[in-house]
Amino acid sequence: MNQSLFSISQMDCPSEENLIRMQLSAIEGIQHLDFDLAKRELKVYHTGEVQLITSALSNLNLGAKHVSTVNSDIVAFEESNQQRQLLWTVLAINFTFFIVEIIAGLLYKSMGLVADSLDMLADSFVYAISLFAVGKSIVKKKTIATIAGYFQIILALIGFGEVLRRFFGSEQMPNFSVMIVVSICALVANGYCLYLFQKSKSKEEAHMKASMIFTSNDVIINIGVITAGLLVFWLESNKPDLIVGTIVFVVVIIGALKILKLGR
Repeated sequence: MNQSLFSISQMDCPSEENLIRMQLSAIEGIQHLDFDLAKRELKVYHTGEVQLITSALSNLNLGAKHVSTVNSDIVAFEESNQQRQLLWTVLAINFTFFIVEIIAGLLYKSMGLVADSLDMLADSFVYAISLFAVGKSIVKKKTIATIAGYFQIILALIGFGEVLRRFFGSEQMPNFSVMIVVSICALVANGYCLYLFQKSKSKEEAHMKASMIFTSNDVIINIGVITAGLLVFWLESNKPDLIVGTIVFVVVIIGALKILKLGR
């Protein structure tokens, strides 16, 4: 068996990892993929020539470069059930708080909560694509990714429209206390996810490290919404909520575009 090392300069989150996994899933002879997102490197264990793998990675336009190919004595690879269980738990937490935040945001007029809920949904999509796509055909994988990406963009654009309506129309004050309480709960939930990743025996593996980075970004957004809630109270204005909502909607759309790459 061969072990080929690739440097991929634009691979830095689970979306790119899933993109690469699906791109290479149709190539016969690939036995295992070992990702290191911190170093932006990928080891491919395969039989046969490396040119087909190199070409497939180059077509993704992620800055992939073939570094080396050596013989490998590894003949078997173990998939960690603990990792799958952990990702299922994180998926459930993210989707639950998507529902909680979008309901609270709509009922209490907070675009920050609505935007944060869509970010939670984006995370759920990323984890769900990985888990639900196992054993599916490449066509089904791409279909799942395409539907998820476009759905995410549509929701974000609707959110942008609502932000503009509230910004230029009559001022609708969000309930700052609900913003703060719900965001603190979401912060605790994301903190718990980070704790689960941290205590996991597989925390040093690339995919788990990437997931921890992903969840850390959610913590930053939660803090941003909490700050917006405090500013709404101090300034007696809805503008901090709209500003934070707009920033998070941009983050959501960027994430959706990455998901759409999985469907190409």
